[in-house]
Amino acid sequence: MQVSVSGAPNGSPVFLLHGTPGSRQGPKPRSSVLYRLGIKLICYDRPGYGGSNRHPGRRVADAAADVAAIADDLHLDRFSVVGRSGGGPHALACPALLPERVHRTAVLVGIAPSNAEGLDWFDGMAQDNVHEYETADNDLAVLAERLRLRAERVLHDPESLLEMLRSQMAEADRRFVDRIAIRRLLAATYTEALRGGPYGWFDDVLAFRGDWGFGLDTISGPVKLWHGEDDTFSPAGHTRWLARQIPHAEVQVRTDTAHFGAVEVLPEILAWLTAQPDYLHR
Repeated sequence: MQVSVSGAPNGSPVFLLHGTPGSRQGPKPRSSVLYRLGIKLICYDRPGYGGSNRHPGRRVADAAADVAAIADDLHLDRFSVVGRSGGGPHALACPALLPERVHRTAVLVGIAPSNAEGLDWFDGMAQDNVHEYETADNDLAVLAERLRLRAERVLHDPESLLEMLRSQMAEADRRFVDRIAIRRLLAATYTEALRGGPYGWFDDVLAFRGDWGFGLDTISGPVKLWHGEDDTFSPAGHTRWLARQIPHAEVQVRTDTAHFGAVEVLPEILAWLTAQPDYLHR
């Protein structure tokens, strides 16, 4: 498992789980900001992405074991977890399956399970995402070939995926990704994520559409759910649905922002995750 640690060496530990597709190199606060917040930020490539070996057939629930193993290697008893976009479901696996170890959990622009009762799962979602998930439900060979071609294109033209996504973004997201530094960062993140092929991406999509392997009603610790109202990739209705299922979850849907608003709000969320630092270090 490829892991990156930044920020304050003795700070409050927080795992940041990247999106789909994504890698440990995804957007995060500068080390100086993390030092100021007193945070030790831990990012890792999910299986099949970047430098992490593939785990075929993995479920969302398997992320909890990955996080626990990394925490053990770093000698951390307790930690907080935040997942962005495709990292959101994986973040929720941690308090559900590691309740004694997780201090607080946050999910930014996350998605709901595919069998979410009373939720129109595709309502408000960009057509390309709809097609991707529907293909996963109906023809895995077609999905695998489609993602293979996209991964190859990214390796030859690092900004190609961002350009494709841009055509389906809300205006708030287009303003964000049009910043030169952000474009370069996202292009580098996608290139790292897909350098070994589309396998992490493929396995993420299958995991999202399958049984997650845990119940949301088993989550008892503090949970914050955040979403941008204009999100076209993970519609805000998913977060509102999650808020109704997770006991005592705190929810914030912010107007005038969208999917990539999750990058800008991250420092605020990290401060919340470590507001009551009762972590125990070995």
